[in-house]
Amino acid sequence: MKTKSPQDDRILALAEPVAAELALEIVRVRIMSGKRARLQIMADRADGSGIEVEDCARLSRGLSDVFEVEDPIAGEYDLEVSSPGIDRPLTTLAHFARWEGNEAKIELDRLAEGRKRFRGILAGVEDDNVGLDMEGEDDTTMIPFDWIVEAKLVLTDALIEADLKARGRGAATTEGDE
Repeated sequence: MKTKSPQDDRILALAEPVAAELALEIVRVRIMSGKRARLQIMADRADGSGIEVEDCARLSRGLSDVFEVEDPIAGEYDLEVSSPGIDRPLTTLAHFARWEGNEAKIELDRLAEGRKRFRGILAGVEDDNVGLDMEGEDDTTMIPFDWIVEAKLVLTDALIEADLKARGRGAATTEGDE
């Protein structure tokens, strides 16, 4: 799920060692077409604690050096290195485990129970399956990771709180909270 095409796969293979040297992980690679192609690379710290602008700049410089030699995209393109954001894509089993207890949207490559899209609270990982607690269901739904084509967290107050905690900033307080 980090990639969607063989070209994305090649770019990921070039980018991961550069990111690893900076203690970062590549979350997702996408090539966006248009008048001028745009190579979008989302990265985060390996521990999920969030990436800063300086991290993006260092990764961008390192990737530019490698891409200049390897030339993974024909023609001109813009390189965009960014954070995955709070409502981040989930592209590895570790992401699903890390964000357990938060709401997510999941899209499958096939029909399961008559549908491809699911929404619920992440309930951990078991073997190669992602657990999802869905409203109105008594049992946790287990979704094979290999069936997932797209997944992302849903922006909620609980997610914002978890993101602040992961970044070591604690709870946000407003005037009068004590």
